[in-house]
Amino acid sequence: MLSLGDPGPGPRSCIIDGDSSVRRKETEQEYDFDREIANLGIRIKDVDTLKVRGEVFDEITLLALYKLVHKKWISAIGGSISTGKEANVFLAEKDSTDIAIKIYRIRTANFNAMGEYIIGDRRFAGIKKTKKDLIFAWSRKEFSNLKRAHTAGLSVPEPFVWDRNILVMEFIGSQGIPYPQLKNANTENPDRVYREILQFIEDLYKKAGLIHADLSEFNILYHEKPYIIDMGQSVTIDHPKAFRFLKRDIANINHFFSSRCDVDDEKVIFSRVTGMVFPDGGTKTQAEEG
Repeated sequence: MLSLGDPGPGPRSCIIDGDSSVRRKETEQEYDFDREIANLGIRIKDVDTLKVRGEVFDEITLLALYKLVHKKWISAIGGSISTGKEANVFLAEKDSTDIAIKIYRIRTANFNAMGEYIIGDRRFAGIKKTKKDLIFAWSRKEFSNLKRAHTAGLSVPEPFVWDRNILVMEFIGSQGIPYPQLKNANTENPDRVYREILQFIEDLYKKAGLIHADLSEFNILYHEKPYIIDMGQSVTIDHPKAFRFLKRDIANINHFFSSRCDVDDEKVIFSRVTGMVFPDGGTKTQAEEG
């Protein structure tokens, strides 16, 4: 555990190859970043894992971190748990308890893709179309979605707080190691796990009024039971594209389990979840949509 209250020696200047000036500049930038984090009072648990400094920890993110530290939501930050298309998730601590910090990247996130899920969501009407405002809304949207699902008693990470582009939530894992994604997990009874995920889809719809809208083996963690994560894109059941997203979720889950156990007809699942007749039109999985 490295305490950043004492940043230690400055950057080394002894470089042995022709790129010395570039490497020296990178080292100095890393040192400046570490010093900024130290000034926030955050301990770094594994300094080698923060190699995404410039990409993730911009000025806006550092300001949000400062507020969260000041409010004692974060006491230490460690290695990267996962890196997605729009966000990085880091292991962190709050009073010696493991937590997860999800940071949406303002500089590189694909905010055009986010618009499909926010436009039409009555909870976020009137949001400005700037990249920063959209990402802030996305962070708040994931917090809201997780809160609704968790309050309904569903197996999702408990959200604690959000600020700007940062979401602080429950860590789903043990001893600092996250549980594996479903695609990599050893499930002794695939049929039981399949049924549990179908029940989650139904409960999310009926108890929380939400559709995940990106459900697949990649955003389900597994340890004795499935834990559903990544709910930034989840929509309310009155969203204009709600049924399209629900059909795709069902198709994704059936596609993954079809080689592992018997799966139900997609139309039957849809009707069981919604109480409505399956809409006409074929359903593509996310892989087929590209």
